[in-house]
Amino acid sequence: MKTAKHIADRIRLFIATKQFQVGDVLPSTRDLGRQLGASFHTVRKAYHSLAEEGMLRSEKGRGFVVNRQNVPLDKSQRLEMGAGRIRGVLEELIGNGLDEEEIEALFQEQLGFVEWPSRLESCASAGSTHEQAAMVSRAIAAEVGIKSETITPDEPHKLVNYDALFVPLQLMRHFREEADNTILLPVIYHLKSDMLISLVERASISTIGLISREEKTFNALIDDLKLSIKFPGSIMAGAVYGKSLPLFVREVDMVLYPQSIASLVEQQIPQKRRMKLEYTIDARSAEIIRSELWDQ
Repeated sequence: MKTAKHIADRIRLFIATKQFQVGDVLPSTRDLGRQLGASFHTVRKAYHSLAEEGMLRSEKGRGFVVNRQNVPLDKSQRLEMGAGRIRGVLEELIGNGLDEEEIEALFQEQLGFVEWPSRLESCASAGSTHEQAAMVSRAIAAEVGIKSETITPDEPHKLVNYDALFVPLQLMRHFREEADNTILLPVIYHLKSDMLISLVERASISTIGLISREEKTFNALIDDLKLSIKFPGSIMAGAVYGKSLPLFVREVDMVLYPQSIASLVEQQIPQKRRMKLEYTIDARSAEIIRSELWDQ
């Protein structure tokens, strides 16, 4: 069973190496506890200890958020703390019969471990378009706290730039052959349930206008809607042109749109006639990603 100190040290490492950056939300105590095989009480204790250090802060409705990137110690304090830790480890190793050469070899080998968190900074999320990939990326960031760039099936050559790729199941075959040194992590996503429920509950809606920046995106979003709900009315779809919305938005009962054009839509469409489309990832996908993040 991992201790609160072990968990706090692990989180501190990820913050120091910028895997988690200022403003990022950490996994919930229950989610992280389940992933690490620790009780949520232990994780909470670790979070609170880091909050006391000033590394984290607790925000109502969000959880624990990264507050600062570095431990509040000056150089002399850091060296003193490090020397004490290393001395204790050396005494234990020597006491168990390791000689100087063996200790040095182990030390050099374990230095490679410190490089691991920075490798996962080079992450990307896949989608049929960059616009859809950004929706997947935001869902992963919200659920797991990992930021990622975007990539499409037309760009498998770009895989060399990434050490981890979050791939919707239906796109996995497009990347598998090119992923020589890239970790492919399968993702199952769906439209947020609260949005779908709100849409279904509005009995007055008989026409929907779905708009996006890229044409391929609204085709993918239409498929997502059809899989999620049985809408009895009609759906019209189109892409924006510059700062102009498709003309049909004036006639439909509800306008649906992704984050990529949120500012444009929200300036022109009243709140009661618009709804932003967002993804969420399922629990198993989040667990797989966290396993790569926390269990190394």
